[in-house]
Amino acid sequence: MSEYDEYLMVQAEAGQPNLMFADEKQQARFELGISMLVHSWDALDIAVINQWGGVESSDKRDWISGVIVGLFKDNKAVDSPLIEETLLYAMLDEFDTHVDDGTAQPVASNMIKLYDECRQLNFSRVEDLYTKWLEKQKNGPSKERYVQVDEVSSDDDEEDDDEEEEDGMDVDMDQDVPELVTKPEPVVDDDGFELVQKKGKRRN
Repeated sequence: MSEYDEYLMVQAEAGQPNLMFADEKQQARFELGISMLVHSWDALDIAVINQWGGVESSDKRDWISGVIVGLFKDNKAVDSPLIEETLLYAMLDEFDTHVDDGTAQPVASNMIKLYDECRQLNFSRVEDLYTKWLEKQKNGPSKERYVQVDEVSSDDDEEDDDEEEEDGMDVDMDQDVPELVTKPEPVVDDDGFELVQKKGKRRN
């Protein structure tokens, strides 16, 4: 069993209406840590780089961070399954992406652990995540994170998509698909010789 299969939960202190920290700096550190964990999620990072959520993909990632922080602001108790479910739903709703590789589990678990650490005024994880994020911004996104897909959905001709997939051809969603040009069949005269055809202008 993976360490992330365990059920993790945090509860508000007695008399507290939610899981917000009373100290503003403490709360700010926690929110920064949540944002850094969201940014470190590879599945979401790839979706943002490839703009699967449109031109506002980066803003949508920030919005997801706000949604997770909102769970702690609005509830007296938050558990890892709730965070995981929120992350997966956001990916599906905002990026049309179904993540089933289990990577949302460790992100959710680390968010619960992060809260406990911030409650104990331990901000080492936040600082480490922030340092890694700064380094990543300095180096820029990896080209390997620009992914290609095996098929392009089309309402007009789904059979063509299936043929492309069978041939193992990868089509980049960001590239324009070139128009197919059919090569004319050779014309043979009565003596069996192939006639040379002039190249005419393409019809509009």
